Amino acid sequence: MKKKSAILVLFFLGIFSSYSQDTLKAVKIQSKQRGIQKSLKLTANTTKLTSAELLKAACCNLAESFETNPSIDVNYADALTGTKQIKMLGLTSPYLMITEENVPSVRGASQVFGLSFTPGPWIESIQITKGAGSVVNGFESISGQINTELLKPLTDIPFFLNFYGSTDARFELNTNFNKKISDIWATSLFLHGNMRDSKNDMNDDGFLDNPLQKQINIFNRYQYYDAEKGWVSFINLQYLNDKKLMGQVDFNPETDRGTTNAWGSEINTERLSVSTKLGYVFPDMPFQSIGFQNAFSSYDQNSYFGLTQYNIKQDSFYSNLIFNSIIDNTMNKFATGLNFTYDNYAEFVNINNYSRIDNTVGAFFEYTYDNLDNFSLILGGRIDYGNRLGVFATPRLHARYNPWEKGVLRFSAGRGKREANIFAENQTLFASSRTFNIMNAGGEIYGLDPEIAWNYGLSFMQSFNLFNQKGDIGFDFYRTNFQNQVVVDIMESPQEVIFHNLDGTSFANSFQVEFNYEIIKHLELRTAYKYYDIETDYLSGTFQRPLQAKHRFFGNLGFQTHVKDKGQQWKFDFTYNWIGEQQLPYTASNPVEYQFPNYSPDYSLMNMQITRTFSSVFEIYVGGENIGNYRQDEAILDAANPFSPYFDATMVYAPVFGQMYYAGLRFKIK
Repeated sequence: MKKKSAILVLFFLGIFSSYSQDTLKAVKIQSKQRGIQKSLKLTANTTKLTSAELLKAACCNLAESFETNPSIDVNYADALTGTKQIKMLGLTSPYLMITEENVPSVRGASQVFGLSFTPGPWIESIQITKGAGSVVNGFESISGQINTELLKPLTDIPFFLNFYGSTDARFELNTNFNKKISDIWATSLFLHGNMRDSKNDMNDDGFLDNPLQKQINIFNRYQYYDAEKGWVSFINLQYLNDKKLMGQVDFNPETDRGTTNAWGSEINTERLSVSTKLGYVFPDMPFQSIGFQNAFSSYDQNSYFGLTQYNIKQDSFYSNLIFNSIIDNTMNKFATGLNFTYDNYAEFVNINNYSRIDNTVGAFFEYTYDNLDNFSLILGGRIDYGNRLGVFATPRLHARYNPWEKGVLRFSAGRGKREANIFAENQTLFASSRTFNIMNAGGEIYGLDPEIAWNYGLSFMQSFNLFNQKGDIGFDFYRTNFQNQVVVDIMESPQEVIFHNLDGTSFANSFQVEFNYEIIKHLELRTAYKYYDIETDYLSGTFQRPLQAKHRFFGNLGFQTHVKDKGQQWKFDFTYNWIGEQQLPYTASNPVEYQFPNYSPDYSLMNMQITRTFSSVFEIYVGGENIGNYRQDEAILDAANPFSPYFDATMVYAPVFGQMYYAGLRFKIK
């Protein structure tokens, strides 16, 4: 029985994971209970964020889960929606493959807001992989992959409660219920609700600093686990309803919508998703398994931005069949399979119809060699056919070498291809006077050709012991070369955004140096310096990517007291970010009073949190974000005349709201 149980554990960590042979090894470091975990034996450059790390920032959703992690940059997307966007290697989230338990989740219509639809208390862990992702999960990954693992019914506690409130009038309630139906069946019910119903205009520009918002999010999942017969299965059902109201403080949607009385915006979203996973481990061949994943989702967004109407509905189906086995021995493994995607878009910008159906079918093969000592290799490739993409190949390579004890050198290379959903991915630009212009190249996607890019990466990490305390130092360098790119050109005119295929060169260089050290017992220091060189040939010349800092510095200091017999403990966490100057969008043709400088000033942000654990089942926390109260001086151009040709609420390089403080509690029944 124990042997079969171990096999099933391997299955969980293998067949439903990108790098199965590596994930199993990562389990060995779980005992450390560190918030951020790295391994010297993983082939890919992967960082794992555990639930302990997620609690440091009292994160309320997935988009807010990366504040204490140097691999991901977090910025506000605009001055109105309150949406946080993430970047990896200097590239925005559309160039990332974002998966939920290795099923693509944030894509297409949900690119801007999708990260905010996964509450933090639902998350068990997050794996962040830099560089081209695994071919098992698809062909769209260019800069990396973020995979979220949710709490499992068979291992979750019976009840969890989290309440959160903040000075920006945001309130959230999360309740997780878990029930074991039998030895092989269990179910979980996750309920999430948040709201903000108070108007805040801290910079007195006449616009709400944060949207009025209401969200209801319900998630029900079932898990089947039969160790004797080798079967495992998940069934997931989710419903979400999210409403946002933003704009001028005096805007009333009942009387002002569709008029020039006041500028306002509403974004109403409904999403329904159903997914299943079925896996089988061959009893007589524990190294061999087969898995079948299916996911359906319906995403329906109705919205307007001032006088611009934007509606999009995406019905999607994803299916993936995976077979895992070995070649001769367990040092040589492979995964192969087929997958299919179907996307039906009903998309309208005012009266313009951009509806379409996209589908792809593909086959993949991934070979893994691991000598179980100092070298491992993952070589994968896939062939896909898309009704708008044609036939194409995406090869991927990851290699690891340990030259000496506690040192690891990694290399990766891979090709990615994707359709740019130009309106969905850039819909925050509707919060401006810009007209949307497409330079039709005769392509199949909005008249444009698909994006193609190669990503190359090299990294090194050295762990060490100094004064009997553990630490590590590392660096990585990644380069992304675009063979073709859909350029979002906001450098030509402040009155328009031009979408065009790349004519020239576009690249993104990312260099990071990281140092982590446990100064004394229970006191940990993390630091990182990041340098980005990201250039694109626009119609008017070559520029650095707008709203992307060349230089960033990250520092985090965490301290925890010793855990007492009944679980009492204090936890302290402080995070510092320095963001260098950023290239700003072109505004020189505007009147002087409606111009931004070419570059933003540099600035610093500080966050902190204190947690008091009274027992193993109850704790409270208080914290603050942007406690230095740094705010962008002018977040909205011509805010007094939002229907003028100079209005723009999208040139945000720093916080708009200023300092924010929060408090909350967590209660468990184990």
